[in-house]
Amino acid sequence: MVAQLLPVWSTCILFWTIYSQMTTFSIQQAEQMDRGVGGFVVPAGSLSAFLFLSILLFTSLNERLLVPLAGRLTRRPQGLTSLQRVAAGLALATLAMAVSALVEKMRRDASSGGGGGTVSAFWLVLQFFLVGAGEAFAYVGQLEFFIREAPERMKSMSTGLFLATLAMGFFLSSLLVLVVDAATRGAWIRGHLDDGRLDLFYWMLALLGVANFVVFLVFASRHQYKHTGPNASAAAVTVELREADRRPEAVTVKGIDV
Repeated sequence: MVAQLLPVWSTCILFWTIYSQMTTFSIQQAEQMDRGVGGFVVPAGSLSAFLFLSILLFTSLNERLLVPLAGRLTRRPQGLTSLQRVAAGLALATLAMAVSALVEKMRRDASSGGGGGTVSAFWLVLQFFLVGAGEAFAYVGQLEFFIREAPERMKSMSTGLFLATLAMGFFLSSLLVLVVDAATRGAWIRGHLDDGRLDLFYWMLALLGVANFVVFLVFASRHQYKHTGPNASAAAVTVELREADRRPEAVTVKGIDV
């Protein structure tokens, strides 16, 4: 049962590779952009607050708006399945990398054109916003998937399996930087971003995200959710009891007189 989770597990790693860019290269971008607000210069690292604000915002929207809406459309109480949540997170993260590449290209062109890096750092809010929204979907979806689909006596291991995707994602990010740096002989990634092509690195992550998303869809379409057995029966009993409250006569639920 655990082995059956590994294909989906492997496709979740890239999300956290993309997420790691928000705390590394995106901050480096901010350092070389206009961060002035009136007479105050916003610290580059503080822009990551938009990432966490978007996570909080979309987590609330998911529970209060998106889940009820999806429930009406799919006629399922939970609205979206765990794998559908993960798919939404992967799609948003991939879109974030495309936006990141466009923003970096705009920043680099302005800087190399003699503008002195006058592009506002708040353009980065777009990529923070998309990745944060993606995490609100992917984090919940992954955790729910691994806990529900793991064997009953291996719930702790399933949580560890989920957390391992975070670690592997950050390790993969470091590995990609090393590989790209070696393959391009330092042409893409430089200490000063104007001398490199960080936008091409972002486009590479976007293409990897598309490929990873396709593979995820293949694995997800083949996955058979574990039958919950007693839980499913309990849900049916709950529905019947709610209906019984509206009727004066007794009813029978799963062979039990109520």
